[in-house]
Amino acid sequence: MSIEIALDVMLAKRKVKSKDLAAAIGITEQNLSLLKQGKVKGMRLATLDAICRHLDCTPGDVLVYVPGKAEAAAGSDDAL
Repeated sequence: MSIEIALDVMLAKRKVKSKDLAAAIGITEQNLSLLKQGKVKGMRLATLDAICRHLDCTPGDVLVYVPGKAEAAAGSDDAL
């Protein structure tokens, strides 16, 4: 997928612990960990809103578009 989640970068910039963010926005630490690792296929806009509000950032700071990554991944599927 060509969208990456840079939540760990924002947490470091804001000096906020994952545990504190999870408690502040009302999700479990496990679900926040899955978000940070990019192991989710979707995110509720309410969750993104709460993250941005707490970290004082924009969705573009958390979600990063990486051009060309989707094409590389699609090409590897053809080899199967």
